[in-house]
Amino acid sequence: MREVTFRQIEVIRAVMLRGTINGAAEQLGVSAPGVSRLIKHTEESLGIRLFERRGGLFIPAVEAGAFFEQLREVYKGVENLQRSLTALNEGKGVELAFASAPSVAQFIAARVIRTVRDRYPDLFLDLNILKIEETLDYLMLERGEFVIMSSSVPNPGIENEELAQGRIVAILPEGHRLAAQETVSVHDLTTERLIGIDPGDPYGRQISEAFRDAGIAPRHSMRGRFAQTLVSLVRHGLGVALIDEFSVAEVYMPGLVRRPLREEAYVKIYVVTKKGRVLSNFAEFTIRQFRRELAEAGTHWSGDRLRRPTPN
Repeated sequence: MREVTFRQIEVIRAVMLRGTINGAAEQLGVSAPGVSRLIKHTEESLGIRLFERRGGLFIPAVEAGAFFEQLREVYKGVENLQRSLTALNEGKGVELAFASAPSVAQFIAARVIRTVRDRYPDLFLDLNILKIEETLDYLMLERGEFVIMSSSVPNPGIENEELAQGRIVAILPEGHRLAAQETVSVHDLTTERLIGIDPGDPYGRQISEAFRDAGIAPRHSMRGRFAQTLVSLVRHGLGVALIDEFSVAEVYMPGLVRRPLREEAYVKIYVVTKKGRVLSNFAEFTIRQFRRELAEAGTHWSGDRLRRPTPN
């Protein structure tokens, strides 16, 4: 007895479902004589009658009942597999856990998640907000697949990939005297109440670099731990600050004015992962969206006179 090929099974099932040779041919997109010949050849090679012919209708033969029962089970398994693949493609029953530095989480992460949700509508997302000193444990203990961080993490078990560079900008309360300028220099800020982040912090060190390069020791009137804190303090008229453009990459920020820094100063954003860990397709897609959103961040507040600073 010859083995039955998948093509034969496909044709037999089409005849079983449609009940006629012409109907099966239409379903499969082939010629009716070809279907008829294949059914006849299959019956002859198997040595059993698969269908009874009654007035042009093909009815599964009683003696082939066990065969058709197995055929139904095979296709039920195929349909279940297809449903599982469809569910996986939509993210059903799957979780993506990742983390972000507060500066990127403020606005960029929300835009990224919106795109991820459109692509995988049923994917469960677990977003954590981490400080840099929390990143190592988060990744090494595999609590999440990756972290978007504003500093690299120096550790042999960690991989750091640069995603983007963001400009340092000055943020001022609305109505501030410096808001009339197209750009602001660090020299303009030396007589202002400066709100900053501890220069010993990796993020604070990047923010203060423009002062150091200009030979100025920044004197803070107050400090905050995170970028969001600086934004809030400035908005309430308590001083001015330097901050990365990603932290203020929203179109409308009432009470706040953003001006490009005249000096060239940047922060770098990294995707940080555990070395050797294979990322899921969901994680890889999300990282690509972070790269895209970070690259476009400056355009979101272009109405606030965003332009590349002109060197002195």
